[in-house]
Amino acid sequence: MSKSIYKTILDVITYAFLIFGALTMLIPFLWMISVSLRLPAEQFSRNIIPNPFTVQNYFDLFEDLPDQAFLYLTFNSFKLSTLTVIGQVLTCAMAAFVFAIVKFKGRDFLFALLVATLMIPPQVSLIPNFIIFKYLGWIGTQLPLIVPAFWGGAFGTFLLRQYFLTIPRDLVDAARMDGASLFDIFWRVYMPLSKPAVAALAIFVFKDAWNDLLHPLVYLPTDMHKTTLTVGLAFFQQQLQMGGKFTVLMAGAFLSILPLLIIFFFAQKQFIEGIALSGVKR
Repeated sequence: MSKSIYKTILDVITYAFLIFGALTMLIPFLWMISVSLRLPAEQFSRNIIPNPFTVQNYFDLFEDLPDQAFLYLTFNSFKLSTLTVIGQVLTCAMAAFVFAIVKFKGRDFLFALLVATLMIPPQVSLIPNFIIFKYLGWIGTQLPLIVPAFWGGAFGTFLLRQYFLTIPRDLVDAARMDGASLFDIFWRVYMPLSKPAVAALAIFVFKDAWNDLLHPLVYLPTDMHKTTLTVGLAFFQQQLQMGGKFTVLMAGAFLSILPLLIIFFFAQKQFIEGIALSGVKR
């Protein structure tokens, strides 16, 4: 058997496994959309294509949740996720720039120590953080979900540092000769050239903040006007299931992930480029 035929067979097998894996992950998503478009009497049907087709479940979602709670939940999730992205991108970019460009004693050790914190589960620091926020009087407000985002993060710093290292150092020297300050080099040279990595980090952070259930459940009140969409859907899950409204529940689940799909659709080019050039997998 020639090498070309062997390579062709190997490629076919590889693509077959990839297609199988993609379908395995896609089928639950398609089933969720299918159930959200069915009549309640057909919610347990095995047909992927709804028959008959209806969008009434999406209108019922706003009616079943009192006082337009779904709109408040969505707004709170979007606000918290957006502020988290802003805080993480700014602070992680500044820290990454320092670790990549600025030379100082102990830089490599501090960076290794920062990366080592990735091995610490976030649940470990939950109780100490709760005690600190309670002492500050922040429990019941959105501050515990916003302020820590402006403290930076190990993953974002590592991701952007790896990308900053790919930018030619000659640009720094040229900017120095033109009289640019360190902040000018960061803001006017490195940030514009790092749009793919910044987009990748923003998508990661937005996804994690949007899907976060634990921290809003701990820090925010159960008031549907103040908590997030994930918490609200978790509270109403039992109510909708007991009422036999799985179709409405699936409609809410689909709407909750729709912003993530839209963001990734428009930013997928920068996202893939940023991940490829920084060499980070997650």
